[in-house]
Amino acid sequence: MTTHAAALGHNGSPEKSGPRTHDHPGTDDYAFWREHTTITLQPVAAPSILGLFGFAVSTFMVAANLAGWFGNETTTPLVLFPFAFAFGGVAQLLAAMWSYRARDALATGIHGAWGSFWIGYGLYTLLVSLHIAPGTSGSTDARVAFGFWFIGLAAVTWTGFVAALAENIALALVLLTLAAGSTLLAIGMTVAAPVLVTVGAIVLVASAVIAWYTASALMLAATTGRVVLPVGHREAGGIRDRVGARSSRPIQYAQGFPGVKVGQ
Repeated sequence: MTTHAAALGHNGSPEKSGPRTHDHPGTDDYAFWREHTTITLQPVAAPSILGLFGFAVSTFMVAANLAGWFGNETTTPLVLFPFAFAFGGVAQLLAAMWSYRARDALATGIHGAWGSFWIGYGLYTLLVSLHIAPGTSGSTDARVAFGFWFIGLAAVTWTGFVAALAENIALALVLLTLAAGSTLLAIGMTVAAPVLVTVGAIVLVASAVIAWYTASALMLAATTGRVVLPVGHREAGGIRDRVGARSSRPIQYAQGFPGVKVGQ
């Protein structure tokens, strides 16, 4: 597909009418480009369906264990980490790369960061089980270092929450609870405050539940073509996400993206 990029202004809209020159194309150039562009669609499923499901399941399992709802700190993580590594880590990292293909900057950043975390968590737990690395329960230095993982994750996730406010309410709530839980875990682990770790883990469970809801809403909308579970999509003019409405978004041709739409 060939496009005439010079026909667009800095904001992706056509330049105002003016003399037609090489450096300052006018509306004639834009009209020519629009009329002679061949659009080839490459539809893809929303990558965040996989990414959010992977995050939801892995976070629910591990956070419930951290909250003390089941298991212990030694044997249980060894059983949980292979699935968390595969579903929360590998699958979510793949979702991040497919989100990159869908031009979704928010999903690329968040799925990439948390997918990497789950891969790192799996590798760390494996090293602990092999007695190569110290565990967080028996080493103060290891606990504090693990807490610093969540400092970085919290910073990334708080930024993602702000960005998600412009996209949809459900995703914003996922990232709000995720950022808050990460912050509590970071503080609880670095200053040795078990109560904060427990509270942070419970907040992460809430984030996992909202992530499951959001992923389910995306999947149902994709399969039925209509909104079944509203997520509060934000668009120009307000929130347009009523149950039963068609779940379609126009191709963003006028914004300089012929043949595609940005996001999922």
